[in-house]
Order: sequence, then C-alpha cells, then structure tokens
Amino acid sequence: MAANMKSLAGTLLLAMILFQTDAEPAQIGRYTAVNGLKMYYEIHGSGKPLVLIHGGGSTIESTFGRVLPELAKTHQVIAVELQAHGRTLDIDRPLSFEQDADDVAALLKQLKIEKADIMGFSNGGTTALQISIRHPQLVNKLVLLSAAYKRSGMPPGFFEGFQGASLEKMMPQALKDAYLKANPDPKGLQKMSGCCPDGGVS
Repeated sequence: MAANMKSLAGTLLLAMILFQTDAEPAQIGRYTAVNGLKMYYEIHGSGKPLVLIHGGGSTIESTFGRVLPELAKTHQVIAVELQAHGRTLDIDRPLSFEQDADDVAALLKQLKIEKADIMGFSNGGTTALQISIRHPQLVNKLVLLSAAYKRSGMPPGFFEGFQGASLEKMMPQALKDAYLKANPDPKGLQKMSGCCPDGGVS
C-alpha cells in the first residue's frame, strides 16, 4: 500500500512539473529602454508577429484583454503600453503620435522583428498609421480600429470639447480602474489624462 502511495505521489508530482513547464506564465510583462522611455510590453503566443497598440487613456488589458488570448493562439503578440499609459511612466518630452510610432519601431528593432502586422485602436490606430508612414519597412498589414486620420472626419466640436476637460468629467470609470490596476499611482493617472496627443491628425 505504501509503495503504491509513493508511486502515485511521484506520478502526480511529475504531472505537476510537466504542467507548469508547458503552461504560459500569468504575467509576462517586460520593460525596455527606447528613446529615453522605459516602455512596458508583453509577448504572448507564437507565430507571425502582431503588434497591439491600445487607445488613448487605456492599457493593454482595457483595450485588448478579451481578444488578446485568441490572437495569441495564431500569432506572436507584442502588446505595448505607450508613454504615460499604464505601466509606462511619463517622461519630460512632448507627446505625439509620431513619437509613439518611433518608440514602437525602436522596440521592434530591439526585438529583432523586421516586419509585423500592426493593430491599433483609436489613438493607437493613429499611431499605427504613423508607423506605416515613418517606418514602412516594418509593416506587413495594418489593422485600424476606430482610427482617425483627418480632423475633418471627426464630429463638429470634438477637439474643442477637450478644452478645460478634467479627469472626473471626461474619463470613464472603467478606464480609470484599468489604469490604476496597472499602475496604482493616482498622480500617474492625472498626468496621463492630460497628455493624450492630437498631433498627427491634420
């Protein structure tokens, strides 16, 4: 009986070790230095590279949390958090879509990724457009979700509505919660809410 129990225990231990080896870790976030910025990014899955760029005032999870696991089944997903968003802190430099594009391009160069599909939502879509303009050699396919490329395409008064905007009035609670989950510093949230760029949309 004792021998059988030892054998069963050994089998269970081996199964646990094999399961842990094959399982993807829950947190696979990393940081890297790009253009003076300490950028947070995550890599999920394997296959053809797919870069995910979140919307303004958002994080990887709040923009792509539900679809990322599905995308990672067929792609190597590189998801980023841009300057002043989530775990990527703000630094003393102007924010623009062009700068965000250069940051993502620098990250891909560090990762030795020569070409990737780029998917961007909202502000992230405009950043994706800037990547295709400034770094066309990196882009295989563009996937643009709710992205703007001309100011005239936005509803009248859209940009004027940001004048005098406040964190309390303009930012949905769900996005506040998502930011604070990624970075619990309320000062960072306040900085992020005031710095979303509108450059690059003419």
